[in-house]
Amino acid sequence: MGGFVKKVVHICLNSLFTDGWSYQDQLLSKYHKKMGLDVTVLTSHWVNDDKGNIVWDDRDEYINGDGVKVVRLKMKGKDDYSRKLVYFQNFYEALVKENPNILFIHGVNFKDVSFVVRYLDNNPGVMVYVDNHADFSNSATNWVSKNILHKIVWKHYSKILEPYVKKFYGVTPSRVEFFKDIYGTPADRTELLVMGVDDEDVPKALSQENRVEIRHKYGIADDDILVITGGKIDLAKKQTITLMEAINQLDNPKVKLIVFGSVVDELKDALNARISDRCQYIGWIDSSETLNYYGAADLVVFPGRHSVFWEQVVGIGKPMICKYWDGTTHVDLGGNVKFLYHDTKEELLEVISQVLGDSEEYNKMKEVAVTKGMQTFSYSEIAKRSIEG
Repeated sequence: MGGFVKKVVHICLNSLFTDGWSYQDQLLSKYHKKMGLDVTVLTSHWVNDDKGNIVWDDRDEYINGDGVKVVRLKMKGKDDYSRKLVYFQNFYEALVKENPNILFIHGVNFKDVSFVVRYLDNNPGVMVYVDNHADFSNSATNWVSKNILHKIVWKHYSKILEPYVKKFYGVTPSRVEFFKDIYGTPADRTELLVMGVDDEDVPKALSQENRVEIRHKYGIADDDILVITGGKIDLAKKQTITLMEAINQLDNPKVKLIVFGSVVDELKDALNARISDRCQYIGWIDSSETLNYYGAADLVVFPGRHSVFWEQVVGIGKPMICKYWDGTTHVDLGGNVKFLYHDTKEELLEVISQVLGDSEEYNKMKEVAVTKGMQTFSYSEIAKRSIEG
């Protein structure tokens, strides 16, 4: 990285920067710090609490547990996280004070991009990287959002920033395409930068002690085949209910399922009706524990919409069965993943039986996950790629 300590500022004004969470914003800043960089995050006062609710963090400036300086800025006018077209108080002054020579901008969906451009005009030579977490599964879902907010407003800010940007990153293939198609980013500077897993969490998750502890806690025998699924269970991920049905009907009674995560009211009755000696629902677990649960599994199944858990599970070397989504097949590194193409119990029964009923097939999936997944989806590697590409 050169003969002096470089200063990198992560700008996270259109996302919730919650300390301790395992998303791109937190883990890139953490591992940039571990690389020897001087790291600051500029973000809002809004964070997630332990239950995923959006709450206010009243600290203005502090050093977090990763040794990263966090500067929290208030919005101009009413400070409401649901507001989209806002400026932040003293953003430009904070940027000048930090004086970065590397900028990592998490999304271009904020008006203070104009002040970023002013800073870059006054400080030529700053290296700029931008990532994107939007695609058509979570953004531009109605006419106004797609044609006004994204194709006009946010595209404008992307375009004024474009001359200064070394790389535009999408965190999935579909989000690479969203960048190029909706914002018109140059194809030769727009590429994939995957999300992944925190390297420091992997040893515990894969330890024998963790496996024994979690299985014992829920009455799972050592020779049982443990399948785990997790995440928010809502109307976009109601396939979890179908997965429970499939497990209950498998020929092999040694296959057990643990489901964790919050569940919306509309699905609670359906979920509870499918709880059995094969299927347990354990509710919400702390975000710091999710990887340990996946680490105790023999197979992880995600029958619904993509989440960051997909990349984390590949990163700990676990075979997966996932719902096929165009633009999210990057988790398949040559056989570690089987995809689901239909939201049916019959397909789940067929694919799970195929994987768990054929030891050669299962071992091949596991080998690919361990030999390729654990390196490709390691944040220590991702962080290096993010500012050296």
